[in-house]
Amino acid sequence: MINLTIPKKIRAYIPQDLEIKWDTISPILDELLNRTISSVTELEHWLKDKSELEAALEEDFAWRYIKMTCDTANEELVSSFQYFATEIEPKISPIGNLLNIKLVESPFIDELDQDKYFVYIRGIRKALEIYRDENIELFTKIQITAQKYQAASGAMTVLINDQEYTLVQAANLIKDVSRTVRQNAWELIQQRRLVDKDNLNIIFDELTAMRHQVALNAGFENFRDYSFQSRGRFDYSVKDCYDFHAAIENEIVPILKEQAEKRAEALGLEVLKPWDTDVDVSGKPALKPFGSGEELIDKSIAAFTAIDPKLGQMLAIMKANNLFDVESRKGKAPGGYNYPLAETGAPFIFMNSAGSMRDLTTMVHEGGHAVHTFLTADLELNDFKHCPSEVAELASMSMELISMDQWHIYFENEEDLIRAKREQLIDVLKTLPWVAVIDQFQHWIYTNYPHNAADREEAFKQIYTTFGSGFANWEGLDQEFGNLWQKQLHVFELPFYYIEYGIAQLGAIAVWKNYKENPEKAIQQYLDALALGYTKPMNEIYETAGIKFDFSSSYIRELASFVKDELDKLG
Repeated sequence: MINLTIPKKIRAYIPQDLEIKWDTISPILDELLNRTISSVTELEHWLKDKSELEAALEEDFAWRYIKMTCDTANEELVSSFQYFATEIEPKISPIGNLLNIKLVESPFIDELDQDKYFVYIRGIRKALEIYRDENIELFTKIQITAQKYQAASGAMTVLINDQEYTLVQAANLIKDVSRTVRQNAWELIQQRRLVDKDNLNIIFDELTAMRHQVALNAGFENFRDYSFQSRGRFDYSVKDCYDFHAAIENEIVPILKEQAEKRAEALGLEVLKPWDTDVDVSGKPALKPFGSGEELIDKSIAAFTAIDPKLGQMLAIMKANNLFDVESRKGKAPGGYNYPLAETGAPFIFMNSAGSMRDLTTMVHEGGHAVHTFLTADLELNDFKHCPSEVAELASMSMELISMDQWHIYFENEEDLIRAKREQLIDVLKTLPWVAVIDQFQHWIYTNYPHNAADREEAFKQIYTTFGSGFANWEGLDQEFGNLWQKQLHVFELPFYYIEYGIAQLGAIAVWKNYKENPEKAIQQYLDALALGYTKPMNEIYETAGIKFDFSSSYIRELASFVKDELDKLG
């Protein structure tokens, strides 16, 4: 019998039953700050005690965030989240900075194992460089303001044939074989988004103003340059991002244009409109890989078990401990995420499933993140688990592709299975131009401050056009076209968190290429890389996975060719 219980972590430093309030954690922070450290052994012990407190704080915040996103209309849950954001986090920040100073000024820091602590100390030194007391209040205001986007998006619904749908649920109808049905659904979704357009622009103007001030306070010309430092981008530069954009335009866009032409021909259309880009060209109804949310979870456990029994057990543990919320419903925040529970060592998966093919890929994507969480749970310091997104998304995007060998679990019909794989591979390619659009758009936003909503919309349209505009004809849809960026929550909530998806997508293709050649070796390399957490530089983690950290034009061409060949094999 497999044990599906999660053992309770025994705390060595902070009280086992510590309630997270300022008056309970303040004395602990003071003790850490004032403790005398007389040897490298005591310094390492201090680091572990500090890590234990940080994990407890992170998990407390995690649950407040999870519960709030599961029900954005619940004022009590929103208040609980805001309490941490306004009453605890701002008070921790200056002490956290002092603790960092205590570490780097310790005479014993050079006696620490430099191989073990290099990445961690590098990050601490960078955090100290850009820290400013005056930004604490701004970060709190930014967090509270960004939450307004979640509330607004979670409240969006449309009425179709007298039935209320969330936008995620309504999006399934855009895959309907009837062009009238899918056009109607697409138009209603866009019209609903346009209702909140001005409100969301006001929210975004507030966010950009505050972020710009954060950058100025820290001595930067703009928030883009600040973000590259605050996100710890030690391994690539702004120029590398622009080179990535150009490579995508030159190597990926032509392939997708060719695919779009084939799609139009198969559908018997002279031009594709935005509501024609997701319907299956076979004329068959949209793929339905599962019925209920529970079925999605169970099938995913089976698929992960078939890849490696240890992986299936990880998801089974999550199910047994109610660590999933997967069904779409009104009042739930948009999107999907895997939230690591720092103390528990397991994650929580949140998503908005509506029975679609996209939900399958979201589940295996977040499942890849979940595997990463489990594999890093026992790393010595909490900070060792804080992987850069380029590594975190490698975990999730690789699993999307690796899991395809087990998709017969979701599709009993061979024809549906082939359709699903084709759809996934085309989506892999489609991800790259959209990543380039959102990344380049964010470069524009923060290096062209101040600007107004009209300027922003025009910039988005120009950038999106460069990357194929979704390979559809937008004539007569100017308002909808210019407002598309508002659906991307990262722009509101996680600025500059998007290029990572492109870098990781390339890495994932390379992992999958290895997997096709030698499954056992590739899986072991993948797991070994994830188990490192962030104890090694990014390029070394990629090398451990058996792949290159490279997004040059020639490498992108090689990987794109591989995907195109796999598409051709599917017919």
